Amino acid sequence: MKGSAARILIADDQTDVLEALKLLLKGEGYQIEAVNSPARAMSALESREFDCVLMDLNYTRDTTSGEEGLDLVTRIQAIDSTLPTVVMTAWGSIELAVEAIRRGARDFVLKPWENARLLSIVRTQIDLCKSLRNEHRLEAENELLRAEGRPTLIAQAPSMQPVLQLITRIGPSDANVLITGEHGTGKEVVAQTLHALSSRSSKPLVTVNVGGLSEGLFESEMFGHVKGAFTDAKSDRVGRFDLADGGTLFLDEIANVPLGQQAKLLRVLQTGEFEPVGSSRTRRADARVISATNANLNDEAAAGRFRQDLLFRLNTIEIHLPPLRERREDISLLAVHFLRTHAQRYRKEITGFDKGAVQALLEHPWPGNVRELDHVVERASLMAQRNTVSAADLGLQANRESSARLEDMSIEEVESFLIRKALTRYSNNVSQAANALGLSRSALYRRMQRYGI
Repeated sequence: MKGSAARILIADDQTDVLEALKLLLKGEGYQIEAVNSPARAMSALESREFDCVLMDLNYTRDTTSGEEGLDLVTRIQAIDSTLPTVVMTAWGSIELAVEAIRRGARDFVLKPWENARLLSIVRTQIDLCKSLRNEHRLEAENELLRAEGRPTLIAQAPSMQPVLQLITRIGPSDANVLITGEHGTGKEVVAQTLHALSSRSSKPLVTVNVGGLSEGLFESEMFGHVKGAFTDAKSDRVGRFDLADGGTLFLDEIANVPLGQQAKLLRVLQTGEFEPVGSSRTRRADARVISATNANLNDEAAAGRFRQDLLFRLNTIEIHLPPLRERREDISLLAVHFLRTHAQRYRKEITGFDKGAVQALLEHPWPGNVRELDHVVERASLMAQRNTVSAADLGLQANRESSARLEDMSIEEVESFLIRKALTRYSNNVSQAANALGLSRSALYRRMQRYGI
């Protein structure tokens, strides 16, 4: 295992055999776990990761045929096809050896064993295991970057490599994931990628900006309602949990869920059960929940604005996305990707950026992160009069907002400036910023989307 001694699982029903193997292998620096039955071997394999299994084929219930051991080989392969299994038996035959290898065993040792040969086999299989697992990891990471029909996750910067590895590792699971990071860092793209990598990818990914829902609409939007539940309920409505049944539900801006609604959300996460508004009939939904926020939920919980038990349910795994200023190696790659997309959309024949534009892109602080970059490149693709984008087409000015006077700005620039100032003042708390600006949260979200904030 990476960063530590390799871990070997030994399975044999004879105590003296277990002790002899533990003594031999510990002397070589391996971590050893010993069990005396197939059931205990499976329990160990399901709870921890091993680099090799050294196992007997015959156990107490069936001492000569090897069937218990052969069945265990098959079950081990079903759990982890990269895990090497070396089988042992005192009742060896060529037919039994062939059958064990056919079922996935990597090698076969007869009892009594020769220490040198057994150690050589174990070393070889552990080295092959590490190489195979590393190859699988690299293939999975590369698949993230090039898979057709999936969101484009551009992540070449060193600061994004741990993120990419974590996505690769947890994408196929059903674990709830909390994605954190500043506005515009690409949290929704990560959610889409996690869904695409999961066994639920053929089912819907339902996205809800819960921060934009008023407290009065939250239950109806999330759980649905029946006709007549309230004045405007002229027909039944299917809620987002129902729509996401079997798939994934992405809850964006989760920190802004009203405190009064958090208990209802917690119940669904705990039990999978809910009632549509106006109905006493309990419904069930099986949805993986991925949530996102730019706020620090631990601070929100400490301040009493977010339930601690809900936070525990949401962040089985947390993925933190670095801001664009900390992944500058990705700026050019992202800009080229956005340019290709917008040039095609607007039917413009633009081949790239000139040197001045590239320099301007790299020097800009990008307070709005990837979303701001996308917005800037989209504007540039419309403004460009040649087949390359120039610095002037980008419309970027160093430290523009801090140096420009309000009277020199357009109305849109003033509004963007004030929104950014309010978000900074209130530590990116959208509700507080909206109150300070005299806007509803949904109105502020629409403006943030418009200005690439």
